[in-house]
Amino acid sequence: MFVKTNGNTYFKLIFFLFLFLFSLSLSLSLSLFFFFFIFYKFQPIDLIRKYFGEKIGLYFAWLGLYTEFLIPSSVVGIFVFLYGCITIESDIPSKEMCDQRNAFTMCPLCDKFCDYWNLSSACATARASHLFDNPATVFFSIFMALWATMFLEQWKRLQMRLSYFWDLTGLEEEEDEKDKLTWNDRIPGYAANCGLILFMIMLTFSAVFGVIVYRITTAAALSFSTNETTRSNVRVTVTATAVIINLVVILILDEIYGAVAKWLTEIEVPKTEKAFEERLILKAFLLKFVNSYAPIFYVAFFKGRFVGRPGHYVYVFDGYRMEECAPGGCLMELCIQLSIIMLGKQLIQNNLFEIGVPYLKKLFRKLKDGRTEPKEMNTNQSKDPQQWDLDYSLEPFTGLTPEYMEMIIQFGFVTLFVASFPLAPLFALLNNIIEVRLDAKKFVTELRRPDTVRAKDIGIWYNILSGIGKLSVIINAFVIAVTSDFIPRLMYQYAYSQNGTMHGFINHTLSYFNVSHLKAGTQPENSPFAQDVLFCRFKDYREPPWSPNQYEFSKQYWAVLSARLAFVILFQNLVMFLSVLVDWMIPDIPKDISEQIKKEKSVLVDFFLKEEHEKLKLIESFITRDKHKQKSGTKDQKRRAASFCQFDRSRKGSIASFSSQHTEV
Repeated sequence: MFVKTNGNTYFKLIFFLFLFLFSLSLSLSLSLFFFFFIFYKFQPIDLIRKYFGEKIGLYFAWLGLYTEFLIPSSVVGIFVFLYGCITIESDIPSKEMCDQRNAFTMCPLCDKFCDYWNLSSACATARASHLFDNPATVFFSIFMALWATMFLEQWKRLQMRLSYFWDLTGLEEEEDEKDKLTWNDRIPGYAANCGLILFMIMLTFSAVFGVIVYRITTAAALSFSTNETTRSNVRVTVTATAVIINLVVILILDEIYGAVAKWLTEIEVPKTEKAFEERLILKAFLLKFVNSYAPIFYVAFFKGRFVGRPGHYVYVFDGYRMEECAPGGCLMELCIQLSIIMLGKQLIQNNLFEIGVPYLKKLFRKLKDGRTEPKEMNTNQSKDPQQWDLDYSLEPFTGLTPEYMEMIIQFGFVTLFVASFPLAPLFALLNNIIEVRLDAKKFVTELRRPDTVRAKDIGIWYNILSGIGKLSVIINAFVIAVTSDFIPRLMYQYAYSQNGTMHGFINHTLSYFNVSHLKAGTQPENSPFAQDVLFCRFKDYREPPWSPNQYEFSKQYWAVLSARLAFVILFQNLVMFLSVLVDWMIPDIPKDISEQIKKEKSVLVDFFLKEEHEKLKLIESFITRDKHKQKSGTKDQKRRAASFCQFDRSRKGSIASFSSQHTEV
């Protein structure tokens, strides 16, 4: 093929061959990258970095590590759930609640239209609550707190490894500052930010309160129904519909908050692009965090806390009673709320929107470009479209903030309320297996190729992850202590039980109420056994009606409350100590990378010392040469002076001889 060859020809041949092979391997790897049937294989992180840049490469590396870490947490969560399934038959409180022989007659759940009811009718709720409210959830909460710490530590190690191999360890970001504004120029932007963010947070709370009003009014309306099936399923109907409404509101407000956060950041006019991105992330995360978790916080810590007691209930809107928790507690409802919101956001927002919206925009852009083309088509336009024309119809890349945000919110679902839903890591793992391939497909086929950006870390997202990990310890401590029955059961077994078992726990947690103390107009109407009921029971620690301090909080209430607070303090400090210990035990830099960096530094130091030594030798040689020159110059001067003196003496002698000769003449 090449008869006469030279160095340039060989170089061109090797260069084009290398370029062809690299392009072929890159295209094949990226095309296989988003295939779903190879989900079990590792991602080609180095090729992603070469094609998309370091910033996107770090995102996929972080997402891959997060997905890998979800595997052990999912396995442990499954074991915790199975433990609840296995021990449900031996759970004494559930058996006592389901035993019809106990005949606990409970107070009406609403005024007038609700009758007295038997506690055994809530048997299914009690058994379902045990699946998530058991001693294993305490262990799982501690495990997940340590899991979050280990995940962050491993990410720091992987990030350092990638930074080293990608030559990013010494990267210093330099950005041009935008037009400098005075403090007076920035005050309107800051004021608008504070005011609008507070308004958006209040809007979220208003939406949650609106759903609460819906629950209260719907429960009251369904209680008026003449259909027995409708009245018996009031709680299930209200809970399911309210959670769906919450999900729809969250999805709508999420889109609004994203646009509002961007607009608020723009009017602040940050100095650099990095400052703009960080402020945008903080605003969007704050608004979306409140929007996503406000309904869950309500069920976990506020629902059923301000109900009152029979004969002295708390009413809203002139006659509507505040909603109570189910007989088995609010933990089961918290689990339902968390699972539906989490799965709904992942399925609708993270998956359907993530592929569907860019595809629809691309289709719309193609149709729009097709309409704007002139009718007269020349020969060049009749050819197949070029690749850059096809790429132009793709959706432009808008940044990694939406990708990180959905995973950070999911990380919150996995860690913040894991005590109430041990299967959350499993659902997150299943979602992320799909998420990795959807993101890959979107970046390769649905978006324009972004500009490559060098970055040595994931930026402010790490600080947000660390903050969520620390907050999860506090929230899980309160979920176990306040929302679940873990502390009351421990207190009963070791402080009040006569034989050290859980027998009699249900009776211990139920207080007595004299039905004659019900307010006029609130008694059940047309009750078939109203004449036979003298006392009804309700879940609380209060003094009985025959006590001098009737219906006041009992000593057991204050003892349990003290135990709850003590558990929160003990749990938080123990888990924080273990987290700090894990953080201290795991070095941020891998040992091999650390040794390699030390070797490189020693080589650089030796090189610089050698350079300085050579420079010193060169300087000494110059100094020595100058000294030799000075010495040789002095000798020459002396030699010239001596020769001059000899010449002068000889000249004088010749003059004297001449004068003597002249005298003689």
